[in-house]
Amino acid sequence: MTIRILSVDDHPLVREGIVSVINAQPDMEVVAQASTGQEAIGCFRKHKPDITLMDLRLPDMSGIDATIALRTHFPDARIIMLTTFDSGAEIQRALAAGARSYILKTMPPHEMADTIRRVYAGKKHIPTAVATHLAEHLGEEPLTERELEVLRLVMGGNRNRDIADRLFISEETVKAHLKHAMEKLGATDRTQAVTIAAKRGIIQI
Repeated sequence: MTIRILSVDDHPLVREGIVSVINAQPDMEVVAQASTGQEAIGCFRKHKPDITLMDLRLPDMSGIDATIALRTHFPDARIIMLTTFDSGAEIQRALAAGARSYILKTMPPHEMADTIRRVYAGKKHIPTAVATHLAEHLGEEPLTERELEVLRLVMGGNRNRDIADRLFISEETVKAHLKHAMEKLGATDRTQAVTIAAKRGIIQI
């Protein structure tokens, strides 16, 4: 049986490299390519691939949102996140969205092929390098939606008063949310909190 694969990545050169690696395998074939989340959904509907390799960053939506959309329409879709980003938060979000694996573009081609075979066989597979990043932040208390909102607005250069006006809360409440976010992230000030959150993939720059 040939494993039929959909490759989703907005960089043509990266897609070409992925296609070369996959088509060199005796039991695999790339049947479709997409550069956006919407294209991926259309390609999946048309070709019904066995495996979808999904990039994390796409022009119209995140690979995680595209995964959620795909699995809403096709619950049995087997999706592997293939990305350069190794933050614990994004790995957790991708797996929670239903991805069967999370692999890095830096991994050797034979490991990528091995992961595809495992997922095709119905297994979930987290490579050692990814599992290590995941373990580093396991057990950390997640930020609430309101704390995330506040941090995103801080990242946008807003003062506490501006944030309070935009979220229809008091300035003291803004300060409280910031304080809790800094404690959870181990940050000493608001700028460091934003930097840590962005580095971990908790908020997007």
